[in-house]
Amino acid sequence: MSTYRLTQLLAPRSVAVIGGSNRDTSVGLAVLKNICQAEFGGPIFLVNNKHSSLLNISAVKSVGDLPAAPDLAVLTTPANSIPGLIEELGSHGCKTAVIVSSGLGRGEGSCFEQARLNARRHGLRIVGPNCIGVLTPSSRLNASFAAHMPKAGDLALISQSGAIVSGVIEWAEPRGIGFTSIVSVGDQMDVDFGDLLDHFAGDHHTRAILMYVESVQDARKFMSAARIAARSKPVVVLKAGRFEQGAKAAATHTGAMAGSDAVYDAAFQRAGLLRVHDLAQLFQAVEILSAIPPFKGERLAILTNGGGLGVLAVDEHIELGGKLATLSEESIRSLDQGLPPNWSHGNPIDIVGDADPDRYGFAMQRLLEDRDTDGIIVMNVATALASPVEIARRVADEYRRNSRAVFPAKPVLATWVADNPSVREIFSGAKIPLFLTESATVQAFSQLVRYSQAQEALRATPPKLAGGFKPDREKVAGILRGALAAGQQWLMPEQIQSLLIAYGIPVVASDIATGAQEVRTIASALLAKSSSLVLKILSPDIVHKSDVGGVRLNIKSPEEAEEAAEEILERVRKLRPDAAIGGILVQEMINLPNSREVIVGVADDPAFGRVIVFGQGGVSVEVVGDKAIALPPLDLNLARSLIDQTRVSKLLNAYRNVPAAKRDELEALLVKLSQLISDFPEIVELDINPVLVNAERIVALDSRVLIRAVQFSKRSAHLAIRAYPNEWEQFLEYGGKRIFVRPLRPEDESLVKDFLGQITDRDMRLRFFNMTKSPGHAFLARLTQLDYARAMAFAALDENEKLLGVVRLHADANYETGEYAILVRSDLKGKGLGWKLMDLIIRYAKSEGLKVIEGQVLAENTTMLAMCAKLGFTISSNVDEADIKIVRLPLNP
Repeated sequence: MSTYRLTQLLAPRSVAVIGGSNRDTSVGLAVLKNICQAEFGGPIFLVNNKHSSLLNISAVKSVGDLPAAPDLAVLTTPANSIPGLIEELGSHGCKTAVIVSSGLGRGEGSCFEQARLNARRHGLRIVGPNCIGVLTPSSRLNASFAAHMPKAGDLALISQSGAIVSGVIEWAEPRGIGFTSIVSVGDQMDVDFGDLLDHFAGDHHTRAILMYVESVQDARKFMSAARIAARSKPVVVLKAGRFEQGAKAAATHTGAMAGSDAVYDAAFQRAGLLRVHDLAQLFQAVEILSAIPPFKGERLAILTNGGGLGVLAVDEHIELGGKLATLSEESIRSLDQGLPPNWSHGNPIDIVGDADPDRYGFAMQRLLEDRDTDGIIVMNVATALASPVEIARRVADEYRRNSRAVFPAKPVLATWVADNPSVREIFSGAKIPLFLTESATVQAFSQLVRYSQAQEALRATPPKLAGGFKPDREKVAGILRGALAAGQQWLMPEQIQSLLIAYGIPVVASDIATGAQEVRTIASALLAKSSSLVLKILSPDIVHKSDVGGVRLNIKSPEEAEEAAEEILERVRKLRPDAAIGGILVQEMINLPNSREVIVGVADDPAFGRVIVFGQGGVSVEVVGDKAIALPPLDLNLARSLIDQTRVSKLLNAYRNVPAAKRDELEALLVKLSQLISDFPEIVELDINPVLVNAERIVALDSRVLIRAVQFSKRSAHLAIRAYPNEWEQFLEYGGKRIFVRPLRPEDESLVKDFLGQITDRDMRLRFFNMTKSPGHAFLARLTQLDYARAMAFAALDENEKLLGVVRLHADANYETGEYAILVRSDLKGKGLGWKLMDLIIRYAKSEGLKVIEGQVLAENTTMLAMCAKLGFTISSNVDEADIKIVRLPLNP
C-alpha cells in the first residue's frame, strides 16, 4: 500500500487508545499519559472493558461504542484480542492503527496473520506489532510509551527496535536535535521501511532520514523506495548484526563468501544510502551531509600545527581505505613562499607549533586552490603562541572567500582539540564541521566520500558493452528445462559449457569420458591442439573435486591421461563410495603467462535474492576472504566498482614487468553473468572459479551451477532490483515499415539528448511545460535511469537506431495510478506513431495491474487532447491551473 493513509498515521485528527489499567507498569496507561502530556489537539478516545475511565478520560466498552471513527488507534491489549479488534476498527472506519502488543506469533492461523488479513480487507494501515509506537512532535502526537517527547525538528527516524527509539530520543535531547516524526515499525505487519521512505522522501519538512535496520522483508520495495529517497535527501542507516555467527552452510564457494551483512552493505551502497555503525556516527553523518554537498574526488590534505596529530590522522585515513593528496613540486614551491623552512614539505602539512592565523590562512588559501587536493582537514592544538579562536576565524574567512569564487566549494572539516564555544560558533557560521578528535574528523570525511561516490553512482551514465551483446536465451532455456525435467540439481559440465557460451563467456575446450580408456582417446585429440590437459571427476554428489583428489593437472600424453584417470576413479570410489560417478572431464589446460585467478559467481540471499560475488580465486577463496558483493543487474560502471572493492583489483593493474590484465573483458564478463541470472531465476548458485585473466585473454576454467524449478508471480522476483524487461522488446508496423521498440536504458543518454535536439521549442514546452534547450546530465539521467519496478519508458527506433519517439509511465508509490508522458520527433507528428506508443503503454499498464493512467496536458495541446478522447480518457479542468487539463483512463476493474 506504500504511502496510503500515512498522513492520518503521523498527523491524525483523533486518537483512540485500546487497553490499559491503573497499574504503574501498564503500557496502555503509559501511552495514554504520553498522548495527554504532549497536548494532542484532537479528540482522545479510550476503549476499555475493565475500567470506566483512566486519567479522567471516560472509556467505552467496545470499538463499536466510539462516537466517531478515529484516524489512529493504539492497541495495547493481549495478543489473542488483536485480530478481533482490528476487524472492529476496520468496520468502524478507523484509518490507521499502532499495535504495541507483542506475542502475536507468525505463520498460518496465527494472531499475526489473522490481524493482517482483517486489516487488508478494510484498508486499515498497521504499524507494529511489537513496537514502541509513533511520535510526531509538530502534530503534538506521542502515541508511544517512550520516556520523553522529542523536540520538533527536521529529521525522520524509522527504527525496527523500540529500544533504539528510546535511546535516540534520550541521546538527541541534550544536543538539541529534533524530529519531524519517529516511527517504531516493530514486526512490520503492514507499514514497513519502504512505505515510510516513500513518505518522508516527499515530505518537505524532513531534511534527512535516519534508519535503524535489523532486517528487510520486501527487498524490491525497499530498494525502490530507498533509491528514490536517496536522490532527494540524505538517508543514513544504522544496521545491526555486522558479525553474524554461524552462517548457513553453502554449496558453492560463492555461497560461502556471500555473508548476509555484506549483502546488506551492497544493497545500501547500490541505493545511495550511507551506512554508519553507532548512534554518534548516525547524527554526525546527518550534520556533515547537511553542511557539505556531494563532491568529486577523495584525495585528502591534512593541515596541522602538530606533527603527531597529523600522523594519527593519516593512520586513521589509510586504515579506512582513504587516499592522501600528493603534493606536487609546484604545490610545495607555492607553500614554500609563505611557510617556514622547517614545515613538513609533505602531507600531512605540518606548519609547526608556532603557527599563527596568518600562516594558517596562507596554507588554507594554497590548499583550497590546489588542483591535486579534493578535501581538507585543518587541525589545531592550542599553544601559548597563538589564539585558537583567531586561527579558526582566519580559516573560516579563507573558506568563505574560496566558496564565493568556486562552486561547489572544496570540503573543509576541522579538528580543534580543545572544546571552545567561540571556535564552535565561528565554524558553525562558516558551515565547517568541527570535531574534537582527529579520528572523528577523518571518519566524517570518509563518510562524505562514500556518500558522494554513492550519489555519483546513482546518476552515472554507463558505457555500452563493446561489440553488442545478444545472448542465446532459447539455448539456455532449453538446457535448464531439460535438466529440471531430468531431476538434476547440478548442471553437468557439458551443460554448463553450452550455457556459458550462449552468454558470451569464454570457456576452455573439453570433452567427457565414461572410463579411463575413453580418456586416452579424447586426450589424443585434445593434445593435438594443446600442450597439456586437466582431468576432473564428474559427480553430482561431489561439488569440490579437489577435496577428494578428483583433479589432476598438467597431463602431457594420452598414456599419462589414462593412468591418471584410473587413479582418480580408484581414489574417489574409496573416499566417496556413496557418490554417483558420471565420468571424467578431459579439459585443455590453460597456461596464461602472468595470469591472475579470480572468482565470479552468484549466491542466493534470503532477503535480497540473487547477488553477484567477485574476488580472488583459486582453492583458498574462503580462507583469503577477498570478496565484494553487488546486487544485479549490473552495468559496466557497477562491474568496475565491484572489482575495485577487492584487493585483487590491484593485481589486475600493471606492476614491475607484468602487463595489466584485460579488466575491460572482466567487467564485460560480470555484466554478462548479471544478465544470465536476471534472465533465468532457475539458476540459484553459480561458481566460475577460477577465471584466468592476463593481458591477452580471459577464460573460465571450472564452473558449477545449482538450479531449481521456480514459480514467480512477478517478473524478476528473484532480484531485489527489477532487471531490464527484454520481453517488451518488439517490432511495430508504422508508416509502411517496421520500427523497433524497446524499454529505455541508462546508456541511452546520448540518444535522448540527440532526440531532444530535434524537437521544436513549442513541442518542448507542450511536453515539459517549459523550455529545455540544453538539457544537462542530471536532467537526462532522470529520463533514462529508470526503476523498472515503478517506471517504464518505451523508445521507438529506426533502422539506424535513431530515436523517433518516447512514451513513459511512472507509477505512484501505491502502484495503482500511473502518470504518462509522450514525445514524438517534431517532424513525425501526425503520422500515427503517437497512437502506436500510447497503445503500447496502455497495454503495459494493464499487464502491470495498474488501475488508472492519467496525465497533465496543456489546454492548447489540442492534438494530444483529441487523441486522449478517442482512446477513452476523460478530460477535466485543473482547479489550480486553468491552462492545464487532467486526462484519466480507468484500466483494470
